[in-house]
Amino acid sequence: PQIDNSCNTGPVQCCNQLMDSKSEQATLLASLIGLDLGAITGQVGAQCSPITAIGVGSGASCSSQPVCCSNNSFNGLIAVGCSPVNLGL
Repeated sequence: PQIDNSCNTGPVQCCNQLMDSKSEQATLLASLIGLDLGAITGQVGAQCSPITAIGVGSGASCSSQPVCCSNNSFNGLIAVGCSPVNLGL
């Protein structure tokens, strides 16, 4: 499947943990890196890495729902504005 076009804000991400942006966990994690989640909606991902076209198929292992995140500029530690993506695998 072509996954490059399924996320217009960057690569589809696989995060080790997903949480609501208003949750205590997300707020605490964001505060550790100085990020204010006040205006953020959707889910927050922790320990995220991109899923590449090479990784799709039997070799791809994502223990969580693949997501598309609007901001993943924190080296994968945290990604914000995440919504689930169906890769159709």
